[in-house]
Amino acid sequence: MHEPMIHRIVMSALILFILAAAIPFVPGAEIGFALLLVFGGKAAPLVYGGMVGALILSYCIARLVPADSLGNFLRWLGLTKAADLVFDIEETEAQDRAMFVARKLPKSFGEKLVRNRYILLAMAINLPGNTLLGGGGGLAFIAARSGLFGFWSFTLVVLCSVAPVPLLFALM
Repeated sequence: MHEPMIHRIVMSALILFILAAAIPFVPGAEIGFALLLVFGGKAAPLVYGGMVGALILSYCIARLVPADSLGNFLRWLGLTKAADLVFDIEETEAQDRAMFVARKLPKSFGEKLVRNRYILLAMAINLPGNTLLGGGGGLAFIAARSGLFGFWSFTLVVLCSVAPVPLLFALM
């Protein structure tokens, strides 16, 4: 094949990876890890950029989805507690959301979790098997809908938390 064709294939695969990894419950990190195992360190910048792009895409989509639509969809799925939570968070003032979420968690560590939410998000993104929590796309979606993470702070957390594995492969 000639070089422009290879370039189009790589870019198409990258776009497909970003779109797939942005979907909640799709194991995007595992797909990225598989790409790193197959293609090695040469693919590390693409995998890193793709995963960061996927998480930011999921975050942005969550900010665009109206709370009423999301809550009604969750009710339709039979997830009434999740739907009620979406509606309750939406009704809570932005400055009171952190305390609202802390009160929903067990008293012994709810405030600590909310206070350290950036570290918790970074750990959850890197947690093996985080697909059970919604995967990276689901975590980004929840982070956006909760209102606890501003765009730039979320982006900084994602840039740092996605970096270790691709960086390791790039250096090997």
